[in-house]
Amino acid sequence: MFKRVENELELAMFNGIWTTVWMEKGFELEFSDQALEKFVIVTAEGHYVGTSEIKPYDAGTSPINEAAPFREHPKIMSAEGAVAEIDKIALLRPYRGRYISDLLSSAVYIAEKLQLKYFVSLLEPVFLRALQITFKVPLEKVGGKIFYKGDHVIPVLFDMEQMYRNKMRYEWLVYPQEAVFSINGAEGVSGRSR
Repeated sequence: MFKRVENELELAMFNGIWTTVWMEKGFELEFSDQALEKFVIVTAEGHYVGTSEIKPYDAGTSPINEAAPFREHPKIMSAEGAVAEIDKIALLRPYRGRYISDLLSSAVYIAEKLQLKYFVSLLEPVFLRALQITFKVPLEKVGGKIFYKGDHVIPVLFDMEQMYRNKMRYEWLVYPQEAVFSINGAEGVSGRSR
């Protein structure tokens, strides 16, 4: 399951996980000054095994624009601020594969909660392929493979609105029981729950 980072212990677990994965992969460590939300992936046994971070995106100032022409993409230009960046998508080595659905679910959950249309990201080619083939995530490549801060990545635009408006198309999508929130004045749980 995924859960919001809500205290110093969870923040320490969050930072420990993604920095471990980044160092293992040879990525440059970048701590974020701002985040809209940080999530940790927790196993049924209570082990913290993964992370995802949603950061504000600004077409004029976000550093991710240095890697790819996100700001010039017509969907981003027309989304009127309903765009964020997803970063620090990480799973500890023994848990890779089994918990990708939790990482993806955390992204869809927060996109719906904040009414975000798109996420921008830089993804490893192998992970990108898994998202396309196994999870059928609606995404678009915004450029070719580039070397960026330690590895080859592909700039990607995720269509988050398509996922949260069509939850039943995504069998892997699971919101935790406690993910009850109010959208447009209607309270309830969206999607399937565990």
